[in-house]
Amino acid sequence: MSIPVLALLFLIIGLIGLVWSANLFVSGSASVAKHVGMTPMMIGLTVVAFGTSAPEMIVSADAALNGIPAMGVGNAIGSNIANIGLVLGVTALIATIPVNAGLMRLEVPLLLAVTALAAICLWDYQLTYIEGWVLLGSTIPVSVILIRHARNANKQSKALGDIEGVVDESAEIDVDIPDLSRWKSILWLIVGLIALLGFADLLVSSARTLAEYMGVSPMVIGLTIVALGTSLPELAASVTSALKGHHEIAIGNIVGSNILNLLAVMALPGIIASTSLESSVISRDLLTMTLLTLALVIVMWIKTRISNTSQGIGRVIGLLFIAAYIAYYAVIFLNNS
Repeated sequence: MSIPVLALLFLIIGLIGLVWSANLFVSGSASVAKHVGMTPMMIGLTVVAFGTSAPEMIVSADAALNGIPAMGVGNAIGSNIANIGLVLGVTALIATIPVNAGLMRLEVPLLLAVTALAAICLWDYQLTYIEGWVLLGSTIPVSVILIRHARNANKQSKALGDIEGVVDESAEIDVDIPDLSRWKSILWLIVGLIALLGFADLLVSSARTLAEYMGVSPMVIGLTIVALGTSLPELAASVTSALKGHHEIAIGNIVGSNILNLLAVMALPGIIASTSLESSVISRDLLTMTLLTLALVIVMWIKTRISNTSQGIGRVIGLLFIAAYIAYYAVIFLNNS
């Protein structure tokens, strides 16, 4: 079997292993958190939120440790593009996605601010040690703000339900926490973390070999294959939620995931090794991510402000996002052919 075929095979194994180990890690972490007394809502906002981003974070860190930090940066930017263009687009094809006006008050402005901060850090085609720490350090206050906002919104929803005599089932964040013993929870957490590290290293090594064989930069592999692979859990979760009728959480999940990608995932390569980037990062990749983010914000603003529009994000807008995602891949292919 030839080297490129083996590299592709190992890359696929690495992606599948990442999805499996991330699920094991999140389940174990959530169960441990439950045993120490955390509420389902707090587990969803903290443990599950960070746990589902673990594949991206570990892949980015591993890429930097292996001397290809640009792949980690590409993973963060490419994941954001995939979340909006692919995940949101496909979910909108399955079911119309309601737009929560509450997101426009805090989460969306934070996403725009974080996107601007990431653009400033990358504008000189470098991601330095200091810039990496600025991004990672911003994760803490942003997370605290989001958690407090969600808790306050939850209390207000419950209070309104009590006044009106109606139980708001959406007030609590629905988190599927496995019923595990304390020691089994810890075992799942440890095994999941070790497996995540191992499969991430396999993914990065095979992606590097594939990039060298194809004659493209590791950044391109990070933007495409790696980003798509690490976004598959979000795609699967969003599609499953839509099929079950819980499609209203799709936009909130994407906004939160994109914020975390730019602050935590992209920060790690800069902290581990100062990263030099290609000029196309600004003119093509960062520009595409920013335009898709602005497009999503504009669509959300229209849906929440103009009452005579059809409610939610439907198939037409979903198709437009998917078309933009395909066009982005086509541009990368043409630039590297």
